[in-house]
Amino acid sequence: MNGEKTTNQRADGLNYAPKSEGVRHVVCRPGEFVFSAAYLDHGHIYGMATGLIEAGGELRHIYDPSENRAAAFKEKFPKVRVVSSLDEMLADSEVKLVVSAAVNNRRGAIGVRVMRGGKDFFCDKPLFTSLDQVEVARRTARETGRKYMGYFSERLHSECAVRAGELVREGRIGRVVQVIGLGPHRINIPSRPDWFFDRDCFGGIICDLGSHQIEQFLFFAGAGNARVASSRVANYAHKQYPKFQDFGEANLLADNGVAGYFRLDWFTPNALEAWGDGRTFILGTEGYIELRKYIDVGGTGEPDTLLLVNGTENERMNLHGKVGYPFFGELILDCLNRTENAMTQEHVFLTSELAIRAQDMAEMVEG
Repeated sequence: MNGEKTTNQRADGLNYAPKSEGVRHVVCRPGEFVFSAAYLDHGHIYGMATGLIEAGGELRHIYDPSENRAAAFKEKFPKVRVVSSLDEMLADSEVKLVVSAAVNNRRGAIGVRVMRGGKDFFCDKPLFTSLDQVEVARRTARETGRKYMGYFSERLHSECAVRAGELVREGRIGRVVQVIGLGPHRINIPSRPDWFFDRDCFGGIICDLGSHQIEQFLFFAGAGNARVASSRVANYAHKQYPKFQDFGEANLLADNGVAGYFRLDWFTPNALEAWGDGRTFILGTEGYIELRKYIDVGGTGEPDTLLLVNGTENERMNLHGKVGYPFFGELILDCLNRTENAMTQEHVFLTSELAIRAQDMAEMVEG
């Protein structure tokens, strides 16, 4: 891989914000969909905003209690207006959606406030850190008719994952019977705030990183419900942070019989030229798919690599810049038309519930 590809963008998952290269899904006219961003604690907010702008959205306001974070965000999006409170953006009748990447345990309350303020809400994962938060948000969404959507970037901002969904729907691997997800991440301790190491704030490794894997499992399995069969967590190598967890795993079973397993960790080695070697394996009755999302180790080295094997095909696809990220345009249209094509509200809440249940029941491994 050449030096240009080994950028901080590829290596640092905290601030990973993919941009469409070659394919864009613009769905609205300028000014037709206005959104704002509030509470910028996690760098995923840049990817969320970028995705909506590329689909035709207009970012109007930002709010954050930290002037430094607000200034850094405005430097990236210079046309945005910095406001003094969340209430100020909620008062703008043209704002349709508020996006947020607040500290994990604060997201539920912020989302409820936004929905009560008459706007849809788009939140970084994990959306919640307790089942009580999920229930309050579910009740509020039902009462207000507003949306509480989730940014599950490991599927929504991955071109090979988007293509995998199409291949599964086309029946190219037959009936899906198992989904395996591997979610390694680089910890990069100097870049992490104090709350990142406190389970009361981040929710635990399965609640946090596991929400990606559970969302993908439900999606690729075509499942309407699932249960957690077993789960484990550990803190193997970061004893200086006693409330932190650097390893997690879980087994799930969907209501349609599809099995799921995922493994999470904060052990990405420094030599890897990406923030994590994230992979997904989808087994079907007539074939299988492997996704090498961020780097193809031992192969081309490129991101967005998909391997498809079935009765007649044995193919390696490099999909970077060839698929785009249709979720963001679908979300815009859902907000404008009050539809549920990008993601159903129940899918969002179910993902969150399962992640929290898996976290809460997890066996703590002493290592």
